[in-house]
Amino acid sequence: MPLLLRRVDDRLIHGQVVVGWGRPLALQFIVLVDDEVATNAWEQELYRMAVPAGMEVIFSGVGDAAARLAAWNTDPRAGALLTGDIDTMAALYHADRATVGSINLGGIHHRPGRTERLPYLYLSDDELTRLRALEREGLRVTAQDVPTAAPVALGAIR
Repeated sequence: MPLLLRRVDDRLIHGQVVVGWGRPLALQFIVLVDDEVATNAWEQELYRMAVPAGMEVIFSGVGDAAARLAAWNTDPRAGALLTGDIDTMAALYHADRATVGSINLGGIHHRPGRTERLPYLYLSDDELTRLRALEREGLRVTAQDVPTAAPVALGAIR
């Protein structure tokens, strides 16, 4: 079964991912790709506590994840690929464009230099430019905070 969700969300694993997306998609595993979290057992335990029994969390750095994308995409279980930033997801897209052919921008929150594009999506002009370049390369980019909301095409985000 292909990875059902490839999401950029700077909070990583939290209720909106686990309940909002996990339940409707019947996710059985989440691959969290973050170089720092992949080497921090304490943070990993915190994220594990946020998921229900029966949902596996796989922690990976970018390099290892790039090599394993195809395997996760053919896992018989329903899965999701989760990164905390656009650059990490872009690296995974460049490593395996067939597996990471589309992404969901979920919760990218305010910080200096970012502008509100949608109530749950803050991007700097540079981030928006990079996303548009990725889309020109063939990556399908939409923003959607929860599955019951309509996806917003990148072209509609100003």
